[in-house]
Amino acid sequence: MPYFRFSEAARLLGVSDDTVRRWVDAGHLAAEVDTAGRKVVAGAVLAEFARARAGEIPDPIEAGRSARNRFVGLVTAVVTDKVMAQVEMQCGPHRVVSLMSSEAVREMGLEPGVLAVALVKATTVIVEIPDL
Repeated sequence: MPYFRFSEAARLLGVSDDTVRRWVDAGHLAAEVDTAGRKVVAGAVLAEFARARAGEIPDPIEAGRSARNRFVGLVTAVVTDKVMAQVEMQCGPHRVVSLMSSEAVREMGLEPGVLAVALVKATTVIVEIPDL
């Protein structure tokens, strides 16, 4: 199992090293001591902690659907030409970019500041891991 130093855990969670230390001291996040005597967090513990504290943004659209990967966020940029458009959204910490017709952008009124939901349904999702 991988282990992460506090600075690495902080970077992955988007917080400061001190915040990770406070969570450990308060008993919110379990830490261990590695063979070098450093405090570390087990990868599985960190993953569960990240999932538990990830605040889900309420979905403003009520509908039945098969797509499970839904990202609620704000449109941050729209670039259009005569036929196609690129729409960029900020969904929590994630940047999502979609290519669609310029006609769809006009019909939906997509522009920076608009609340939108990005649906992702793909038969191919590539997962990578870093060389350790």
